[in-house]
Amino acid sequence: MNHNMTFFGESVCFIGAHPDDIELGCGALIADIVDQTNVICLTLSDNQKNPELQNLVEEHQASMSILGVKPENVLLHDFTTRRFQAARQEILEVLLDIKKKYHPEVVFVHTSQDIHQDHQTATQEALRAFRGTTLLGFDVLRSSYGFFPDFLVEVSEEGVRRKVEALKAYTTYADKYYFDEDIIHSTAIRHGALAERPFAEGFDILRIVGQFGDKEY
Repeated sequence: MNHNMTFFGESVCFIGAHPDDIELGCGALIADIVDQTNVICLTLSDNQKNPELQNLVEEHQASMSILGVKPENVLLHDFTTRRFQAARQEILEVLLDIKKKYHPEVVFVHTSQDIHQDHQTATQEALRAFRGTTLLGFDVLRSSYGFFPDFLVEVSEEGVRRKVEALKAYTTYADKYYFDEDIIHSTAIRHGALAERPFAEGFDILRIVGQFGDKEY
């Protein structure tokens, strides 16, 4: 019989560069754990400098609501898309404030295999800000090359369904291939197959901080 490694945090933080990143990479996991722990979702850019993306803030809030994240825990900043590298210190300070306020025990951010310049900066600054914290990297299909998950988290079929519904809130991106329901569902099945489970979301290990101890009964 297969056994899952159990991990837990009283506070778990998800960090994305842009609206939709967190949901694409971690939506099913968030849906599964949101009633068990304090979930904080930080998005660094609202993309509002692009006149074609003026509905994204409302869509992002609706998406997070479908996943069950508390409105006060949906944090959205206004760093300029594709210019994160010029604002590294300011981004670091935002992340340090998150660390100080919420004390997250597990942090999810973009995979180290992501080639988008904003995603890379978010990950690099998260590694600096959360030096003593477990960090796991999530995949955003459109910009990750060479990604292979080495940390697989079983998720429920209901979690996958809510992820699909949450992403449907982004009507701005309805025609994007990576929002296709079949792709989202098949990715969850594929990661599940790697874990010999029905469904899973996959991450790479940026840093694990652990302690081995006797099982408590």
